[in-house]
Amino acid sequence: MQLTATFNRLALGSAIMLASLGSAQAQEDEVKIGFIVKKPEQAWFINEQKAATEVGEELGFDVVRLGGEDGQQVLSAIDNLYSQGAEGFVICPPDVRLGPAIMNRAEQYGMKVVTVDDQFVDSSGEPMEGVPHLGMSGYKIGQQVGDAIADEMEARGWDPEEVAALRITNNELPTAVERTDGATAALLDAGFPEDNIFDAPQQNSDTASAFSAASPVLSQHGDYEHWVIYALNEESVLGGVRATEQYGLEADDVIGVGINGSGAAFAEFSRDNPTGFHGTVAVSSTMHGRQTAEDLYRWITEDKEPPANTETSGTLMTRDNWQEVREDLGL
Repeated sequence: MQLTATFNRLALGSAIMLASLGSAQAQEDEVKIGFIVKKPEQAWFINEQKAATEVGEELGFDVVRLGGEDGQQVLSAIDNLYSQGAEGFVICPPDVRLGPAIMNRAEQYGMKVVTVDDQFVDSSGEPMEGVPHLGMSGYKIGQQVGDAIADEMEARGWDPEEVAALRITNNELPTAVERTDGATAALLDAGFPEDNIFDAPQQNSDTASAFSAASPVLSQHGDYEHWVIYALNEESVLGGVRATEQYGLEADDVIGVGINGSGAAFAEFSRDNPTGFHGTVAVSSTMHGRQTAEDLYRWITEDKEPPANTETSGTLMTRDNWQEVREDLGL
């Protein structure tokens, strides 16, 4: 694969350059690990890295927090970690297809790797074996989103035949596909008409990208008065909600349900007036950060390899219960 080959060529030169420095640093007594995330500015990842740092302080190991928003940044982050004597890293990759190249890089440095949230895939698109992973069951989380939307439609007395669904998609990311597929399946099971589901392909996973993707879809289907919105995360759903507001739809005519349970949702629920963002399926980013960091530490110090794949579940968080759910999940 061209992506992997390019990444490997870049990795080889820096591996040779930093080998002697990293070997010397690795002799330090205190264990050091890295925590690399693809979107360091997003609330989910801020909370995740913070939780990893906190468990490190409790157990006596250092956590180096880094961003890796593309292949070159991941490469630099791994080199950086090795130069500091880190013995492994947790990573949410910017592109799951970089898995084989990232693992090749880590193996050259003798570093252990745990993935969080997004799982590496091999050249055939299947989950990579031999790399411990902790994440959510994308399909099941998506089903929770679809169920929440269907329940709220029923509570409002909406006729599904007169409702349009804005499915904000990112088909380059397998976890995103799993989530939107799960939500779609739940809606169809609840009797939502398939012909009323419209795709809005986004270029990224943030609010601005989703807004840009959603706006033309709303314009193309202006005959619908009620809309439901779902996507891979709450930032994307919020982009869709902002687009409905610009289009002129009232909050009561929109039901958006996201995934994660982070600062973006908290800010929306804290607004004086409700918006079309009805809720989000909250997952504990705190738990994800703490558990993966501790698992990696135990692997390094006790040779206790983490489970191959751990899947977490979610809890529906709405304007009515968000503070209670936040406290329960430690968010």
